[in-house]
Amino acid sequence: MNKTSEQFETIINVCKDIFVKKMKDYGSAWRVLRAPSLTDQIFIKAQRIRSIEEKGTQKIQEDIRSEYIGIVNYCVIALIQLELGISNDSDNLELQKATQLYEKYIYKAKSLMEDKNHDYGEAWRDMRIGSLTDIILMKLLRTKQIEDNNGKTNISEGVDANYYDMINYSVFALIKIMETNKQ
Repeated sequence: MNKTSEQFETIINVCKDIFVKKMKDYGSAWRVLRAPSLTDQIFIKAQRIRSIEEKGTQKIQEDIRSEYIGIVNYCVIALIQLELGISNDSDNLELQKATQLYEKYIYKAKSLMEDKNHDYGEAWRDMRIGSLTDIILMKLLRTKQIEDNNGKTNISEGVDANYYDMINYSVFALIKIMETNKQ
């Protein structure tokens, strides 16, 4: 396994651990959220990251690392919701099934990342974290536009492709943060 794949595993294990712990605390209350609501929640997290990057300070002590983790987890939740649809019964998704679905989508994202890294030569490693944040925000605006068009596109991929890309860009940012903290 190459370095990026190993780092990806490390990051997604942290993200999945938080997802599982929150499932134990809250159950699957998120099952009531429609895709546009999830997109907006991800937007709030990305916008907060950008605000902290631009201001250089923050008043709430939750760091940008936790916001990127939130983006990963909300994107996975959005992909699950696209498959299952919304539910008004927050108890309808057991932890084991939710974890299986989480792994299904996170590993699809990893496979996509590996394919793109092969083709692009890991160009993301030369990017700044702020650029990764900007790309996530762009992907969110694209997703919002597709949602506002009732999922119809003329030539572009659908919202699911944008969620996968946002997972991967967030993981890349988390890898860069991890590498910076080790120095």
